Amino acid sequence: MKSKSLKVNFVMNMILTMSSFIFPLITFPYVSRILLPVGTGKVSFATSFVSYFTMVSQLGIPTYGIRACAKVRDNKEELTRIAHELLFINFFMCVLSYVALAIALKYIPRLQSDRELYIIISFTILLNAIGMEWLYKALEQYTYITIRSVLFKFIALIAMFLLIHNQKDYVVYGAISIFAASASNILNFINVRKYVELKWMGNYSIKRHLKPIITFFAIACAGTIYTSLDNVMLGFMTTDADVGYYNAAVKIKTILVSIVTSLGAVLLPRASYYVENGMLDDFKKITCKALNFVFLIASPLVVYFIIFAKESVFFLSGDSYAGAIIPMQIIMPTVLFIGITNLLGIQILVPLGKEKMLLYSAIVGAIVDFIINAICIPQFASAGAAIGTVVAEFSVLVVQYMCLRKEIHEVLSTIHFWRIGVAVIIGLLLSAWIKLMDVNYFLTLLFSAILFFGGYGLFLLARKEQLVIEIKDVVVEKILRIKKNIFNQN
Repeated sequence: MKSKSLKVNFVMNMILTMSSFIFPLITFPYVSRILLPVGTGKVSFATSFVSYFTMVSQLGIPTYGIRACAKVRDNKEELTRIAHELLFINFFMCVLSYVALAIALKYIPRLQSDRELYIIISFTILLNAIGMEWLYKALEQYTYITIRSVLFKFIALIAMFLLIHNQKDYVVYGAISIFAASASNILNFINVRKYVELKWMGNYSIKRHLKPIITFFAIACAGTIYTSLDNVMLGFMTTDADVGYYNAAVKIKTILVSIVTSLGAVLLPRASYYVENGMLDDFKKITCKALNFVFLIASPLVVYFIIFAKESVFFLSGDSYAGAIIPMQIIMPTVLFIGITNLLGIQILVPLGKEKMLLYSAIVGAIVDFIINAICIPQFASAGAAIGTVVAEFSVLVVQYMCLRKEIHEVLSTIHFWRIGVAVIIGLLLSAWIKLMDVNYFLTLLFSAILFFGGYGLFLLARKEQLVIEIKDVVVEKILRIKKNIFNQN
């Protein structure tokens, strides 16, 4: 199978990332002002609770499937057989997950008042099973993934404004959110015949996948626990409003994380292919570039959104979400932590076959998160959950670094930390004074972002930071090409 260009994949994934950024940026300010913290909190809690059942139904297939299929992508017969085997496992676990969820809805009092919401959110279990996203990512079909995802988000965007009008519409909000995130998986199932055979292959070997899948499942389990545990513990220990405040902070963090991890997302299949074929120099080269990208992008984002947390929360969610400001400031460092661990874990440990190390880091994160949440949530509510998340993500980073300190030392030596630090300070000095001006939140964010990130980027460009120069050259090349096409048409 012809290898896709990493630049094309990156551009497509950036468009996908931008759509994930723009969709909540447009919809959440509208939805949060109508549903208020209680309504958004109900949906956030339901989504986090159902995520555990989705995790069980998926096992470790979303990550393992990428690696397993990427290794045999040039052999259609073997690719088909592996895809079938993983789909069989997925469907079996899907049934078990629905049975477990039905029992939970029947016997847990906290869930019974919003049973309809939980049933609607649970459609993610089935849609993720039939989506086979791991196959498309293994084959690097990022153009298709992007177009499909943007289309369904656009439909959901229209539905948000047409169907959500009062605080009782939180169930509708949950349904539309699921549609935006997962309904496109139906197209995946329909189009899969383009890449694998649908006929019965025979000689199936489910057993060969069980050991690595169980390892990846344990990783996913621990990861889902410490990424969703904050919402779930908040929901059981405090109020829906506290969950709503925390969700507003996490919503902004999630958008930023998707930007920071956008490059790493397209590198896993390529990294697995390089390792499988002994192309270790190429593997090291893309690892260096990806880690440099994380530090260059995440560092200014963390500082900017800590300083402008109030303006960001009020612009995105409204004045009724003042309780989200401190949790957002506390949780911002996780943007950098997650960017690094996503790279170390998914792009380095997984292709090298060191899934157990990834598992150990996730287990540590889950344990730390539970302990800190249990201590801090009763006293600090949503801010306590934010503290738990920061400490948990940092502990994951420490464990992964200890596992890879020999491999990663050379990579870290290529990053110009002092340049990044000075550039951030320059951006901060250029923009912080805008907080003193009496302008609305949108204008404050607009002008401060231009000054902050403009000063940051220009300093790095002046210091000839290689990755920044490459990004500038790509942008200039695209602009010139568009101008040329327009000129030729005229």
